[in-house]
Amino acid sequence: MTYQQKHEELVQALFETETFETYRSNGSHVAVGVLPRFLGTILVTTGNILYGSKPSYGKFKALEIVARIPYQSWELATYMLLTFFFADEQKALRLSEASYFTRVAQDNETMHVVLMAGLAKKYQEGGFWRYTAIPVVFSLVYSLAIFLLFMLHRRSAYELNYLFESHAFDQYQYFLDKEGERLKVAPVQSAFLEFYGRHAKNEYALFLSIRNDELVHRNQSITERDRKLIVK
Repeated sequence: MTYQQKHEELVQALFETETFETYRSNGSHVAVGVLPRFLGTILVTTGNILYGSKPSYGKFKALEIVARIPYQSWELATYMLLTFFFADEQKALRLSEASYFTRVAQDNETMHVVLMAGLAKKYQEGGFWRYTAIPVVFSLVYSLAIFLLFMLHRRSAYELNYLFESHAFDQYQYFLDKEGERLKVAPVQSAFLEFYGRHAKNEYALFLSIRNDELVHRNQSITERDRKLIVK
């Protein structure tokens, strides 16, 4: 079974209430360092200032543009590290295992941003400057920053992403709680979603699956934080 298949299997399992509550609880009380806590506060606060504290299609679009960045940067970093450790099979294996997570996660986040961009356009919440230009420019800076953080202090990089994904999960959950009935009668038609290999009969099912994605990314960030990449 591939990493993506495992991810999809877990996302489907999280539709079951008991499994969801257990999995959410398992990753809800993780202690993080001062630096990622500080940076995470800046990220969330800045987003709330620009797009409001409550979720919207436009805010989801901006959030997902940024959400792809850590996984892209980490994949580049792990391949760079692999250049120095390819002669050590065990270290090469650990690095390659870590890259599976980043590869699948960035494809998953790409699906998110394509779908959110389409919905933001549909509901006229996708203004170019506010919802595209600003997050893209921020992403360019964030890409370098998260790459350097990963190379210099990998633990902090994963913990920062844990906090960002926690925020994303909370936003999607709030949106489902507040807009659930409307979402259940809003159909979804997306060629990209079918290309990705996922199906949703309405926006409620779509947002539920994306909420589960963010929860998996949140918990997996801590799993990867604790994976020993360089030392035995």
